[in-house]
Amino acid sequence: MTQRPSFHFHERCLWFSTGQSALVIPVGGWMQPPAAGGHADSPEPKRRLWSLMQVSGLAAAYDMQASPPAPRAALLRIHSEDYLSRFQALSAAGGGALHPTAPFGPDAWEIACLSAGQVLGAVTEVAEGRRTRAYAVSRPSGHHCLPEMPMGFCLLANVAVAVRAAQAAGLHRIAVLDWDVHHGNGTEACFYDDPSVLTVSIHQEGCFPPGQAGAVADTGRGAGVGYNLNIPLWPGAGHESYMAAMDHIVLPALWDFAPDLLIVVNGLDANAVDPLARMLLHSDSFRAMTRKVATLAEEVSGGRLVIVQEGGYAEAYVPFCAHAVLEELAGQRTAVEDPFLDLVRQQQPGPGFQAAQLDELRRHPRWRV
Repeated sequence: MTQRPSFHFHERCLWFSTGQSALVIPVGGWMQPPAAGGHADSPEPKRRLWSLMQVSGLAAAYDMQASPPAPRAALLRIHSEDYLSRFQALSAAGGGALHPTAPFGPDAWEIACLSAGQVLGAVTEVAEGRRTRAYAVSRPSGHHCLPEMPMGFCLLANVAVAVRAAQAAGLHRIAVLDWDVHHGNGTEACFYDDPSVLTVSIHQEGCFPPGQAGAVADTGRGAGVGYNLNIPLWPGAGHESYMAAMDHIVLPALWDFAPDLLIVVNGLDANAVDPLARMLLHSDSFRAMTRKVATLAEEVSGGRLVIVQEGGYAEAYVPFCAHAVLEELAGQRTAVEDPFLDLVRQQQPGPGFQAAQLDELRRHPRWRV
């Protein structure tokens, strides 16, 4: 078994286009074309991470791979033929939208299959015992995508597809921890009645999908009751709230489930300056969460851990947060210093807010001292 972690990335995933928008609103009517930039789902956060890894030398700690596209047979373990055919046809016609929050341009089908392929490649080699740790960069993302419908910049359920592939490779119990700031509603929907997959989402309350998605009371259906765990946090919750949620809710639940493989949806949009959320995490927050899950994976999952980078839209800051995760996963530190870190530490919520959020967390039915 290779102990060195792998890094799955394909340059063409950065070529994915959502069409012309301003932040998340399509241009037209009262929405003027942007002078610069455009849609929030820009390739720049991930492109800049790739550049930072080369300059810092961290890339040398990983086996760099470009995995092939996910085959249709793998996609069909989650998605219907009808949905895949509609998506492929609209992509071939130049693009469009099968849901207003998931627009796409030309070649989206091919690029989305490549994105799913990076996740599939990372998960499969760990599931097959060829290595214990892997990282994948996914674009377009997947955790909002439903079996029959895209949503929230997500066109294929990348991680869900990989979960089924891992089970086909012989692993039975899979846990998916999603710390993207937005609720992992798509992954939740794919496994809501399945006791072989524990889905955990820690997210900003009511952010996306807007409304009641991601409620504590949503614990699963039928045989899956108890195997879906939501931890909504208040806007601005900050570092200490995440640490408390991890230590007292997430990690005990993962320990009890004892998965054969742990997959983390590493959305980095809970960072303090993200344009699509209102949380206050910094690079050391993501470093600490990675350390916690890596330790747990060693204790209960034979070390098997895959981290999948999806969301994160602050192009200046996401690379530092992702770099911290990658350093921790590889067990290395480079000379890179986060230039935002001191500022974000000073912006953390006051003691009164933190105490109130902690009291709310203690009322969670899965809280454990």
